[in-house]
Order: sequence, then C-alpha cells, then structure tokens
Amino acid sequence: MQGNQGFSFTFGMRSSIPFLFISFMVCLLDTFTLQAQQKKVMTMEIKNEIDPRMTRYVQLALKHADETDADIIIIDMDTYGGVLTDAKDIVDQLMDQKKPIWIFINSDAASAGALIAIACDSIYMSPGASIGAATVVDGSGERAPDKYQSYMRAIMRATAEENHRNPTIAEAMVDEAVELDSLKKPGQVITFSTTEAIQYGYCEGKVNSIKDILEKNNVADFTLDQFELSRADRIIAFFLNPFISGVLILIILGGIYFEMQAPGLGFAGLASLVALLLYLVPYYLNGLAENWEIIAFFVGLGLLALEIFVIPGFGVAGFAGIVVTIMALVLIMVNNEAFDFEFVRMNDVLYAMAAAVGGLLGGVVLFFVGSAQLVNTRFFKRVALTTTQQSSAGYTSNVLPETLAGERGIAFTVLRPAGKVKIGDQIYDAFTRGEYVEAGSSIEVLSKSGSGLLVRPLQND
Repeated sequence: MQGNQGFSFTFGMRSSIPFLFISFMVCLLDTFTLQAQQKKVMTMEIKNEIDPRMTRYVQLALKHADETDADIIIIDMDTYGGVLTDAKDIVDQLMDQKKPIWIFINSDAASAGALIAIACDSIYMSPGASIGAATVVDGSGERAPDKYQSYMRAIMRATAEENHRNPTIAEAMVDEAVELDSLKKPGQVITFSTTEAIQYGYCEGKVNSIKDILEKNNVADFTLDQFELSRADRIIAFFLNPFISGVLILIILGGIYFEMQAPGLGFAGLASLVALLLYLVPYYLNGLAENWEIIAFFVGLGLLALEIFVIPGFGVAGFAGIVVTIMALVLIMVNNEAFDFEFVRMNDVLYAMAAAVGGLLGGVVLFFVGSAQLVNTRFFKRVALTTTQQSSAGYTSNVLPETLAGERGIAFTVLRPAGKVKIGDQIYDAFTRGEYVEAGSSIEVLSKSGSGLLVRPLQND
C-alpha cells in the first residue's frame, strides 16, 4: 500500500509540472495580448488662428505621433480659421498620415478650420458646435476675388471626396452660388450645427469629450498622450511676438553702434549677434522669413555701412539702406507671398511696421542718449579706464616728435574726420576739426593732440 501511495504521489507531481508550465505560458500570452490591445492615443489642439505657427505645431505633433508609435490621433478643435495657404499645408500633412485621425469639434470649425476637419477620417462634435462658413476673405475681412473662392471650392471638394463625404455640400460651405435644393437658401453658405452635420454625413456623432469618442469606437483600454511643444519651441513662439521683435531690432542696432565705437567682437557685438539670431530663426522656422527677405535685410545693412564708411554725408545709399532694411523687417514678420498681401491681415502689417520702425527709432535714441549715459554706468567703469593718467606721474601716451607742427603731407586714408596721414615716409593717426578730407589730398599739421595729429586740409595746386 505504501509503495502504491508513493507511486501515486510521484506521478501526481510529474503530471502537474506540464500543467503549471502551460498555465504560466497562458498568463504570459494574456499579458502580451493585453498590451497589444491597449491603444496609444495622441491628442493635439487646434484652438488658435491657422497661421505658420499652427502649421509648425501640427508638423511637430504628427512627427511626435510617429516617434511614439501612436495608434490613433485625435485633434481637439476650436477655431474661426485663418490663412488659406497654411490650412492647405496642414490638410496635406493630415492626408499623408497613415494613422487614423479623428477630430473633436468642441465649439467652432469655421473657414479654414472646416477644411482641416473634413480632411480627418472621422468628425465628432459637441452639442452646440458648428462647422462650415468657409468663404475666403482677404486681409481686411472682405470677400476675396472669385479666383480664390474657386481654389477653395476645389480643395474642399477634393478633400470631401477623399473621405467619402458629399463634395457638393463642401463646395456650398464656400460659395453661396452653389445650389443644393432645400438644404440652403440662395445667397448663403452652409454652416452645420451638430445635428445637421450628423444628418448630412459631416459628423459621426455627438460627444462631450475625447473619452466619449473612444467609447463610441469601442476603445476601452488606452493611454492618452497630450502633445505639447517642447521648451525650445515655446521659446521660439515667444520671440514671434511683434513687441519682442521690436526690442530685438533695437538691440541689434544698438549693439552694432557700440561695437563700431570699439572694434573687435566684444559684449555689444555679441549681444547684437544673439539678438539677430533670436529675431531671424523663429520667423524662419515658422515659414514666415523667406530666404530672399533675409538677404534683403543684409543688403539694407550693407547699404547703411556703405554710407557710413565709404560715402561721405547722407545720400542715396543711406536712404535706400533704411528703406530696404525696414521693408525686409516688415516682410519677415508677415505671412506674405512675395509682395502679395491678399490674405495678410492689416493688423499684422501694422504691428510689423510698428515693431520695425519702433526698433529703428529706439536704436537712434540709444545712439544719442545711451552713449552719453554709458560712461556713467558701473559696468562701463569696470571694463574701461576712467581715471586720468597725468604726465607728471610718469605716464606718456605718444612718442610724436614736437617738430611736426607746420609739416605738410597727404591724407593716407579718408579723414572723416579721423583717419591716417602720411608725412614723409611715416604714417600717423590724425583728425581734422570736422572737415572731410579725401584720401590723397594735401594736409598741414596744426599740432599734436594725445597720440594723434590735428591737421587741416590744403587746397591742392
């Protein structure tokens, strides 16, 4: 009996090992299946004007969705529209995306917002939301010419067809001339409420939240990933503010001026360079600053430098430099197509002009007031010599011979009023009492002053 019992016990243990192994594998398989069933849902927001900043935001969000291997993308929308060209860029990005994109209109999807919504795979709307009114308007808010309406109609129609929605309804959201029996009155464009959008196939359902959308699509197990701009991108967005742009322009010009007073890359030159980068890079990354606009800006600065260092007085080069510089600064800040301002709001142009002109005028004030105050600052006293080194204390600042007074020579460089002169075989630093002297002109030494010579121009025979 004991032997039989022992045999039974051993056999029972051996038979239970495969059972435990199978149970373990089933649990492991269930775990992997559960993880596989869990959906990664990335959400993003379109709740501001459709402009280059929004285009870049969408681009970064979709890139984040690819990098995190999101299964579903949901857009939380509330916008009255914006720039048509940027809306088209966003639509192209959404249509190229292979992942399903659902949109939650929690209030408004008007104008360019309606176009973006139609580009998504599924549309959901909150109670009281609306979609439509996609007539193209110009920068002043007036109806744009027919060629733009025709272009918008074509985009709306093609986008609606791609996502299996009634294309004629999409056209009727743009053009009041489109006829749709009793669906809309003559002379009006379509704007659907949530109930109407569901009735005519422009909404998959009425919901109150993104979680309701997931529940409607039987997505029970999911993780939500709310996309947010990185700190660097938020900083870039901060510097797109016209007021900040004006301050940066002031720093650029002020830094250039003070750097000219003390050649060699110092604090002022570095500040000017950093301000220039902070001004140009954000506008360039957001698609506002075109290459030719940046080139025009440097051409303007080059003309100003030509006027200051090469051409005497203030003439055509200086005036042209100011005009080109201001024009480039304004064009960099607005969303124009070359010199086409059809869809640029007048307020944007005024803000850009105020920032550019304000920065230039602030720079001029800084030149005249700041330079006088700079010498009294604690920073200046720490980096510059402010004490007088008397010759009685053993200091000497020049080795010029005393006998040069009355000597004659030529201007080795342009004296404006300072420069260099050549007397005999020697070249000396020199300056006039304010006269402008061309290089090669005859001069006479009046006296020595510090480490330079005070000279006057002579009439050439």
